[in-house]
Amino acid sequence: MSLLSGHNIDYRIDTIRILEDIDIEVEAGELVGLIGPNGAGKSSLLRLLTGVEACSAGEVRVDDKPLALMPATQRARRMGYLVQGAMAYWPFSVEKVIELGRIPYQKWWQQPSVEDLQKVEAAMTKTETLAFRNRIVTTLSGGEQTLVMLARIFATEPELIFADEPVAALDPYHQLHVMEILRNHAAENRAAIVVLHDLSLAARFCDRLYLLNHGKLDCCGSISEVLTRENIARVYGVDSHIECGEKGVSVTSLSRVSEHHP
Repeated sequence: MSLLSGHNIDYRIDTIRILEDIDIEVEAGELVGLIGPNGAGKSSLLRLLTGVEACSAGEVRVDDKPLALMPATQRARRMGYLVQGAMAYWPFSVEKVIELGRIPYQKWWQQPSVEDLQKVEAAMTKTETLAFRNRIVTTLSGGEQTLVMLARIFATEPELIFADEPVAALDPYHQLHVMEILRNHAAENRAAIVVLHDLSLAARFCDRLYLLNHGKLDCCGSISEVLTRENIARVYGVDSHIECGEKGVSVTSLSRVSEHHP
């Protein structure tokens, strides 16, 4: 039984069809990547899988039960969603922002417990945000704020993490660090679903990939099945060099394919 699944997912905005007939399965222990060119529907699919938006047709299920029927508190405990370009807009300290990740476990009148504070400390340690725990979060750089928002998710200890381009604003060190902690999260019999543009990072850290194009599922499978020179040329319109090394697959774009039409 899949931890998360989507069946025959369609999504429309007015008369515009954003996604068409998407099937997806995510097993416990997997880091699954959603890849594809701009406008392919990756972020829209992620929002549907989290329940932030409702499918126009089809269904999302968690543990083979409809996500739409899951109580809000249970959903908040089991699922964490890092939006694209995650930023904080409240003049709170970093530690207080991360404490918000414990709200699903508290009554409205409760103060954070010792256990809550321990979870917050562990989340800051994991994301390397301890150094600026007392800073006002809005004074941090965009990349630092992304790490804080990710720490808030880890403070909740969700089973499923959804992350939309989590490394886009990060330097190379933190790109690798974030992918490593997402990989480690999945390895704990949990799962993570990540939207990525960097194909080399996708190849290095993901167990399986779903390649979207124009709102449809072009192909899915293992790294070697999806990241082929033919698939990349057809979907992205670029010729590429794919090299397998000790640390995974490296994908380098060489030139545009002249006959490609978006």
